[in-house]
Amino acid sequence: MKVSIIGASGYSGVELIRLINQHNEFSLQSIHTSREETLISQVYPHLFQIIHSNLERIEPNLISEQADLIFLATPSGVSKHLAQEFSTYHVPIIDLSGDLRLKNDKEYEQWYKKPPAKKELIAEAVYGLPEWNKQQIQSAKWIANPGCYPTASLLGLAPVVKHGLIDPGSIIIDAKSGVSGAGRKAAIETSYSEMNENFRIYKVNEHQHIPEIEQQLQEWNQSISTITFNTHLLPITRGIMTTIYVQLKEEYPTEQIIELYQQMYKQQPFIRIKPMGVFPSIKEVRASNFCDIGLSVDRRTGRLVIVSVIDNLMKGAAGQAVQNANLLFGIQESEGLHSIPVYP
Repeated sequence: MKVSIIGASGYSGVELIRLINQHNEFSLQSIHTSREETLISQVYPHLFQIIHSNLERIEPNLISEQADLIFLATPSGVSKHLAQEFSTYHVPIIDLSGDLRLKNDKEYEQWYKKPPAKKELIAEAVYGLPEWNKQQIQSAKWIANPGCYPTASLLGLAPVVKHGLIDPGSIIIDAKSGVSGAGRKAAIETSYSEMNENFRIYKVNEHQHIPEIEQQLQEWNQSISTITFNTHLLPITRGIMTTIYVQLKEEYPTEQIIELYQQMYKQQPFIRIKPMGVFPSIKEVRASNFCDIGLSVDRRTGRLVIVSVIDNLMKGAAGQAVQNANLLFGIQESEGLHSIPVYP
């Protein structure tokens, strides 16, 4: 199947190129950018003599004629316009931005500070969290790929939320990310001299992923209304760690919670539940599509601590997008995503 990537000059876009190149069923038909047309290897020299494609202009009619699948790896606020242009064609689209994730268009406007996509586009889009929305994804036309922070948070919370084991008003998510989550555009806040030997909080109580996390949690458990969610920048390139604190309704031993998670995720190829007393680190999932989860119940306070780690460019973006594409086309879910994490 032929794949086109729009926004291939960004970090998620170039990660998609890497994954499609090692995929047995997908082939790279074309790559596109709104910037200057040039060889992709001139933008990313590590692709020299590997990928020979030119970055081309975005021409929806031509792209739709030639491709079986289109990835939009473009920023929020841009994808919605492209999605509208492609809506008259019959090519499935996986959007890596936040433009099609929120069903409430007023929430999008409030949190993203931009006008929302058209309601018919939002209504058609399926939220692409493959571990929990497989059936919907398999029959979708539009897939809204989840955000990186929501992916780590939701995968960590799903079992106890769906089983109603926690106080619905007790969810606190302390999230940290590498600087690649901010994209490739130069900014003072993510420059070397600002981030090296530094660790800082940002968008305090204002991160645009808050309503996305709440929306999915409320689908699983209607008694959940709001969460506390804050984000920090780590002086590393890639990776996310979420440390989640929830109050259990009853006393459960850690072993029982671990058993629940192992049972619920036993058929999921990319979820790894750590054994008792072992907790994941970011480097253990680097450049892979894994989500590693560690768990501990504090018997003194009755709180459960959930530690969930992913690579933000893989499971948090391009890897999950390919996983969704596999499901959409009836391909083995892990195809093209078999990479062992890069270590050290």
